[in-house]
Amino acid sequence: MAGGEIDLSNVKHIVLVLSGKGGVGKSSVTTQLALSLVDKGNRVGILDIDLTGPSIPRMLGLDGKQIHQASQGWVPVYADEKKQLSCMSIGFLLTNKNDSVVWRGPKKNAMIKQFLQDVYWGDLDYLLIDTPPGTSDEHIGVVEYLREFNPDGAVIVTTPQGVAIADVRKEISFCKKVGLPVLGVLENMSGFVCPHCTECTNIFSSGGGESMATEYGIDFFGRVPIDPAFTSMVETDGDGSYVKSFKNSNLFPLFKEISQKVVEKCTAGI
Repeated sequence: MAGGEIDLSNVKHIVLVLSGKGGVGKSSVTTQLALSLVDKGNRVGILDIDLTGPSIPRMLGLDGKQIHQASQGWVPVYADEKKQLSCMSIGFLLTNKNDSVVWRGPKKNAMIKQFLQDVYWGDLDYLLIDTPPGTSDEHIGVVEYLREFNPDGAVIVTTPQGVAIADVRKEISFCKKVGLPVLGVLENMSGFVCPHCTECTNIFSSGGGESMATEYGIDFFGRVPIDPAFTSMVETDGDGSYVKSFKNSNLFPLFKEISQKVVEKCTAGI
């Protein structure tokens, strides 16, 4: 397959994770959604096409890992011992993780196409694609490359503030123009959970994502608060602590419900 046409025939469901702007926690949502799907017994792959800001390797505790070449193509990096969760990111190709990627659109699209055609995922139940913020060349490119495989749709991540909601409207407009179904909207950073008393304070206001979803007739997947414990586990020397302890996290019950909604949408073909 390496160097040939894109072949995702062994992938049952393809879901893109989109956000209208940066800093809304899209990669953390992708990570926790993937771990929730794995917990349900699925084989899941994460393709990180945020070429200038790849953070999935860090989220999964895979910094410093390298991909290997096999006869079938690039072998993704596995995040768990059972090899149910695999990942591909440009972060694995950089000599130094602090190196910047200064590429124009055509080169970015060529890299995304190479990821899609040269990575040997094996059999996957879900391929989650973590995208850059906005509606750039990478988004247009990946939607075009995936068109023949009929991706199930997009999960759109926002935060409660008005400025984020305004950008998400553009993201929904983009999905309509390119014919990509919107599976649902998730409101991230919706409140802050105090690590001492567990009280949730709406520091960024709340409810903007839900009201916008209602306005557009799109499913609302839920609110996810800021949990300091998540940051702490992800930052623990990049040893994959969060992958191992996700089921014990405060956010696991929320993402268990959210992932079930994604499964239902994909299974029903919305």
